[in-house]
Amino acid sequence: MILRDRSPSVAGTFYESTPSTIKERLNWCFLHKVGPGKLPEKPISSSRTILAAISPHAGYAYSGPVAAHGYYQLSTEPQPEIVVIIGPNHTGLGAGVSAWDGGDWSTPLGKVPVDHELAKAVSQSGIAELDSEAHLHEHSIEVQLPFLQYVYTEGFKILPICMMLQDYVTAKELGGALAKALNGRSSLIIASTDFSHYEPYAIAYRKDAKVSDAIIAMDSFMVGKIVEKEDVSMCGPGPVMTAIIASKELGALTCTKLCYATSGDTSGPKNEVVGYGSFIMRS
Repeated sequence: MILRDRSPSVAGTFYESTPSTIKERLNWCFLHKVGPGKLPEKPISSSRTILAAISPHAGYAYSGPVAAHGYYQLSTEPQPEIVVIIGPNHTGLGAGVSAWDGGDWSTPLGKVPVDHELAKAVSQSGIAELDSEAHLHEHSIEVQLPFLQYVYTEGFKILPICMMLQDYVTAKELGGALAKALNGRSSLIIASTDFSHYEPYAIAYRKDAKVSDAIIAMDSFMVGKIVEKEDVSMCGPGPVMTAIIASKELGALTCTKLCYATSGDTSGPKNEVVGYGSFIMRS
């Protein structure tokens, strides 16, 4: 059976469309005043401690400098064998939880292979379905790939998982299934999310700070409760809760907020902003 590769859906819109212009944009993200202010390094540690990261998924001109903080930290450690990227479903297509069942994913920077055995193991848990429809036009996972290709060499595989269902029970089941499937493997989980959408600058900061506090405390249940109680228009609480649950079962002990900023800080007006956060979870 020949599996259909996943072609870029948002190259040329969310990020640039050629290798040279993508690399220029990524350099801009890392060196931006909101970014880490330096380019990725070769690994300075011989061991891996980062088990999960939370990263935004808007256009690079808006959220790229915030995302760069997490990817800078990833560049300082040896790369994992498998990267699970969990993103919310913006299109409404496909299953409630969709594990990619097609071929390689590609960006203008090249192809990244998919770990099909891991996809099958996660689907056998019953919480995720093998499904490609949810992924074909979804940007939340795709925009993480050029960053990964920029800080890592070839040799890692990915498992894209798209979540339409954003509730705590689903996240708990998926997180448990991922922890079981990844146990003993060199892995990284990336939860793709943006925070408040189109709120005034000060309100976005206030609401998102409450969610951030729950993330730093690694309290997945409280993340969902605050999003609901404060009416936070966060488009990825499911992936975030899943990453917290899975990483804790895999040995994560701490979560650090690397950066929070809004589109008003990076490139736009402040009357209506979108919030972005970068976090890492370590053993």
